[in-house]
Amino acid sequence: MHTGASTKVDQMAQPNLNETSSSNFHITMFPWFAMGHSIPFLHLSNELAARGHRISFLLPQKAQIQIQHLNLHPHLIAFYSVTVPHIEGLPEGTETASDIPTSSTPLLATAMDRTRQQIHGFLVSCGANDRKVDMIFYDFAYWVPEISRGLGIKCIHYSVLCAATTAMAIVPARNVPKDRPVTEEDLRDPPPGYPSSTVVMLPGREVQSLMFITMPYGDGITFYERLMTARKGCDALCIRTCREVEGVFCDYLEAQYKKPVLLTGPVLGVMDSNNKNNKKSEQLEDMWAKWFSGFEPRSVVFCAFGSQCALEKDQFQELVLGFELTGLPFFVALKPPVGCATIEEALPHGFEERVKGRGVVFGGWVQQQMILSHTSVGCFVSHCGFGSMWESLLSDNQIVLVPHLIDQILNTKILVKDLKVAVEVEREENGWFSKESLSKAITTVMDKDNEAGVMVKKNHAKWRETLSTPGFMDGYIDRFVQKLKELVYASHSGLKTSRL
Repeated sequence: MHTGASTKVDQMAQPNLNETSSSNFHITMFPWFAMGHSIPFLHLSNELAARGHRISFLLPQKAQIQIQHLNLHPHLIAFYSVTVPHIEGLPEGTETASDIPTSSTPLLATAMDRTRQQIHGFLVSCGANDRKVDMIFYDFAYWVPEISRGLGIKCIHYSVLCAATTAMAIVPARNVPKDRPVTEEDLRDPPPGYPSSTVVMLPGREVQSLMFITMPYGDGITFYERLMTARKGCDALCIRTCREVEGVFCDYLEAQYKKPVLLTGPVLGVMDSNNKNNKKSEQLEDMWAKWFSGFEPRSVVFCAFGSQCALEKDQFQELVLGFELTGLPFFVALKPPVGCATIEEALPHGFEERVKGRGVVFGGWVQQQMILSHTSVGCFVSHCGFGSMWESLLSDNQIVLVPHLIDQILNTKILVKDLKVAVEVEREENGWFSKESLSKAITTVMDKDNEAGVMVKKNHAKWRETLSTPGFMDGYIDRFVQKLKELVYASHSGLKTSRL
């Protein structure tokens, strides 16, 4: 029996096939080589394994080491190592997006594409050993449908980005020109039929961010072409969201792609306190537990911008000075800024002495969900990545947003304009935010007498109650699994899968 330890894709261990019912699936997971993708794929794997399905999880060795502690069902979820080939221009040993600056991720996409034969060999060998894969979940590997279709394997494109972003950027109606260079004007308007009254036209900084989709992302393919091909080739689109928040965007995507759109709900792992399948109890690291416990309830401001965001040094310094300006205790977890090897060398002169005892700026990995649930934390300053968006909604903290990329910008619009549960930090035309604007946003939500702060807190409480309702998360997963069964069995009878 496989124990959950790593095995290379060409050296498969043989599991005990009697462990699971014949009505359960063997599912392969193959996410993009980034923590923001691997972790959501593993959270979904945990939910599927809790319902008896076997998971073969394919990812680089380095990524396995970083996320294996989140595997709640090692007897059903087995990791298999993918060897990432070296690509000229990447540092030796690069395996994940966390190893490189964002500007180098197109080269990592090339490396992923060159694992195609490994993945095909794995799928073939599974079938040869009476372990046939029923379906494969993937995202950036656009060629997965090509290698799996002939093996009778269903292809599920799993998006860990919000439906609003996908509907804005990667749909057939977007009609990105192929016969000439794409301009900002081509992308300024949302695609025809885009179902949002809060996004009528993208302003300059936002459309510049959207230009990313037209850039090369691998050999001979743009990001837009990669994701369009990946989605057009799948049997069903799967999104980590819920209809209560993004229903209109999910319906739009279903009409655009003419494929079933299946929803998993947020799937957040340890933060879902109502999840009866979560048997592990993670504890906050002692060093940080003691630090946070030294402050009054709901008094600390926590800031994190994800595993890939690295600010320019001057903007980094403006950020930490903004926290100092609030006068509140704060804990900031960020990567060192561009051009700096450590956080310490980037801090403003005299900063550490001035905030000693009430402020920490840390450059390593932290347990974000555990920190958000600590009683002393009262505000979360986030880049509004999709995972952080859901974590903030399910927390009891005030929300301040500083988005950088187009998906984060659209996530922010949902929380600020649609749900009215958060405050966005004001920026200048060039995208710069000042220490004063950051401090103002934080004090607005932390001031118990501030009208705007009271409003977002009240709205947030309503949404948190909805999302935390007992059975809400489990209900989404149960319905999702039922739709997967319909998808597999419908292929034998010619039936269509209804939407979730």
